Amino acid sequence: MSAGLPGLTGLDHIGFTVPDLEAARRLLVDVLGCEYLYSLGPFERDGEWMESHLNVDPNARMQRLHFFPCGAHAVFEVFQFSAPGQRTTQPRNSDVGGHHVALYVDDIDSAVAYLRANGVTVLGDPTASSRPSEGPRWVYFLAPWGMQFELVGGKAFDL
Repeated sequence: MSAGLPGLTGLDHIGFTVPDLEAARRLLVDVLGCEYLYSLGPFERDGEWMESHLNVDPNARMQRLHFFPCGAHAVFEVFQFSAPGQRTTQPRNSDVGGHHVALYVDDIDSAVAYLRANGVTVLGDPTASSRPSEGPRWVYFLAPWGMQFELVGGKAFDL
């Protein structure tokens, strides 16, 4: 029986696609405080490369991508693609492929007030966790393109 993926030491980055890189930069840098690192692109390939390597339409074009380090451990790789048949609706958490990115904050109440003051849609008020995760409070917020983020304050466990 395997002990897991050989050599795995941690998370390298989180990649996601947005409809507007400038709107993503404004949220990630101006509101959340991430740093802009660098950009790549445009990038497109003939033949089946895009499909076989990235699981996108063979005629997809990665218009540009930006890298944003955020906090001590996260790096966001943010893409803007154009592709035939591209879906533009964000999945909800209940949808297959639904997801969110959780960010830890020291003071969740101040962080929520800050997001709201900066025009960010916050979904409700912080909720206290219970059972094995007892201790932290959390709340979701939405990026301008609808992607779900979460703030977590207080820790139930340390990794």
